[in-house]
Amino acid sequence: MRTRAAFALVVFLFAGHAAAQWNPPAGQWGKTEPTDVRIMTWNIQDALCRTNSKTEDLNDWCAIARIVAALKPDILLLQECGDNSGQGTGSGVDSVAQLTTVMGYFFNGGLDSFKGNTPITSWVKKYDPNYGLDHVYVSVVTDNFNRNVLVSRWPFQDLNGDSQFAISNFAMDPDLYAPGGSGGIRGIIFAEINLPDAVYAGDIVAGTMHMKSGGSSGDLADRLAASKNIAYYIDYLFNGGGTLVPDPRNKIFDAGVTSILGPSTPVVWGGDVNEDENTNGRDGPARWMASAQVLGGTDGTDRDRSDSTYDDARDPFNNNRSTFSSSKLDYMLWQDSIATLRRAFIFNSGSVGSNTHPPECIGYPGSPALVSSFASDHRPVIIDLILPLAVLPPGSFTLNSPADGSVGVSLTTTLEWSASAGAAGYSVVISESPSLSPVLWSDSTVATSIAVPSGVLQFCTEYYWGVTASNSGGSTPSSPVSWMFESYRPADFDGSGFVDIEDYTAFVLAFEEGGDDADFDGSGFVDIEDFSAFVLAFEEGC
Repeated sequence: MRTRAAFALVVFLFAGHAAAQWNPPAGQWGKTEPTDVRIMTWNIQDALCRTNSKTEDLNDWCAIARIVAALKPDILLLQECGDNSGQGTGSGVDSVAQLTTVMGYFFNGGLDSFKGNTPITSWVKKYDPNYGLDHVYVSVVTDNFNRNVLVSRWPFQDLNGDSQFAISNFAMDPDLYAPGGSGGIRGIIFAEINLPDAVYAGDIVAGTMHMKSGGSSGDLADRLAASKNIAYYIDYLFNGGGTLVPDPRNKIFDAGVTSILGPSTPVVWGGDVNEDENTNGRDGPARWMASAQVLGGTDGTDRDRSDSTYDDARDPFNNNRSTFSSSKLDYMLWQDSIATLRRAFIFNSGSVGSNTHPPECIGYPGSPALVSSFASDHRPVIIDLILPLAVLPPGSFTLNSPADGSVGVSLTTTLEWSASAGAAGYSVVISESPSLSPVLWSDSTVATSIAVPSGVLQFCTEYYWGVTASNSGGSTPSSPVSWMFESYRPADFDGSGFVDIEDYTAFVLAFEEGGDDADFDGSGFVDIEDFSAFVLAFEEGC
């Protein structure tokens, strides 16, 4: 069972993982809420490869490490990784194993095994020792130049039953609007990520791709084909195309998938699509991946089959939307019926005021304003998403009245207890056993008290009662689970809780005086029948 203490611990850890809250003019680029999920996509222009210089210097490796440390994404989507030729420091593309090692060096430093075990002098945790991403997936797909990489704060885990937590690309037959094929020449990573159950109601699937560059008709067609296939894959494999089963039209070559994603698990994806939706003069890759064939229709890639959303991220200092030269080529997309956008922004150190740079960028050789220009020819796009949070079981609460061990309790007593934080309602049980089983009587209420109806309780009997608070996150029994009370004894005439000679004396006096309280049998008259009834009850101790 999730507990509030566990939730508080996780939030504390989240807070330690994040920078100061969002206030760029004050040099604070952190998340507004620690439970927001920050995802960043970035084409890093060949900076992360085995032959690059991993040093504290006026270079791209150091610049990228500082920016990642400053922005602290929870999930990092990277394109153009592993290209030694493009970097100009070597040749060939890194293998999956080599690039995985490079990513470890990037975050944690160490001795560079690719350069004779020389010390690495620039790495992410150097600039923020409390931040790091430990889970790395390197795409097995390469165009013989570079690879895509996805790095996560949380572990990967199979979420749809196919015994794999990530893919580097997919294949499918033509169907509906999708021409068939794959997610493009460089593939698309989809990684299934296990979010902490104590915090989130679901998990997340993150994806990243790098679509074909160029402006020829073939390049345009390649990007559009890839984006249509991706839209189909998300809609039909992850979300069942409006059904409860994956790939209901049997067009995707991933027969091992056994279930669609849970209703609180969004798909979020992004990367370099190499087209600007505002200037390309057509429905381009971002539009197709968000909306599928019909803009505003019911065939979209959102979980509810409406349209997903692609970002309109801006530089917070000048409102510029460009991520490459004067164009926006890099996009983030998300299923907005599950994930709510807190903010989207672009980071460019060149537009940051001289006194407002993130502390992780201060100290960059030359000037912190140079960090972005040395890092890459692309600017990163960052989104903070609000995901559905786990509903915690109700908080602890206590029984109030009748108190444990109470005697002389009315047969129609009112049971009262303290409020339970987060409770949607309460179930109340009376039993003749302290375990509250078997149940003698039960009822439910949203209040913190309930009257026992007549006919449930009998005179002179020990009973146990307890309450359970509940909501959609679970249930919490009262503390303690049950209390005992003894119902009213009619012969306890003086209300002492005991039947003894004082009760006999008090009744005789009331009977001789003809007082109403001597009407023991409730007939409306004080007569010998009342006396006989009292004596019988007195002799039985009831």
